[in-house]
Amino acid sequence: MLTTQYAKGLKGIRVNAADPGYTATDLNGHSGPQTVAEGTDAIVALATEGPGAGTGRFVSRHGEIAWS
Repeated sequence: MLTTQYAKGLKGIRVNAADPGYTATDLNGHSGPQTVAEGTDAIVALATEGPGAGTGRFVSRHGEIAWS
């Protein structure tokens, strides 16, 4: 909800949320099935989008996730 409210209130600024997924890190004893590089896919995709990309979205490395 915070993402969508910021996206509506901050005109001219894109605000999106990224889900890195369950990634193998020190925090979880490297038990996640994804590598750290795979965990950054969604964040890098959002950071490198063109100026016409949407705002108020929730994305994972597999694409946009519907808000539920």
